[in-house]
Amino acid sequence: MRRFLSLPLVAALSLAVPATAALAPGARAPDFATRGAVAGKVIAVKLSEQLKKGPVVLYFFPAAFTGGCNAEAHAFAEAIPQFQAAGATVIGMSADDVETLSRFSAEKCAGKFAVASAGPAVVKGYDVALGKEVAGRAVTKRTSYVIDRNGRMVFVHDDMNPAEHVSQTLAAVQKLKAR
Repeated sequence: MRRFLSLPLVAALSLAVPATAALAPGARAPDFATRGAVAGKVIAVKLSEQLKKGPVVLYFFPAAFTGGCNAEAHAFAEAIPQFQAAGATVIGMSADDVETLSRFSAEKCAGKFAVASAGPAVVKGYDVALGKEVAGRAVTKRTSYVIDRNGRMVFVHDDMNPAEHVSQTLAAVQKLKAR
């Protein structure tokens, strides 16, 4: 006889065991070039170019237009003025295609920051493969990296719960600015 765990129990177990990110503070962030969108307009995104402006918050989210990702995108959008005051650029990353991310950037990110498509090399380089699909699409782990302008990881928050990603990464970039 098969036994199934209840959804609340599965959720509790996933929160009780922290995920691990391969890129720890001090590691070099893999450079990448991809396409993404801001306010519904397709753009080119290259990490090394963004780092010339200052630190980058690179947050990976499982899939556009899902509950937790919608809430997280909204929270990042509301906090963009604080990230900008700290000199940081926010880039959301998922394995979604650019067409989907273009709509997501306009609707859920309020056009306030870029979201970009993380291809297989980026997913592997940042060790964010979740190993499952949603609606036929590959999804990534919910992992946020703060990368200093020298391309080094200074902070990692790896948690499928979207609740703390904005506050944790904002605190990390504010700490960087205070140095």
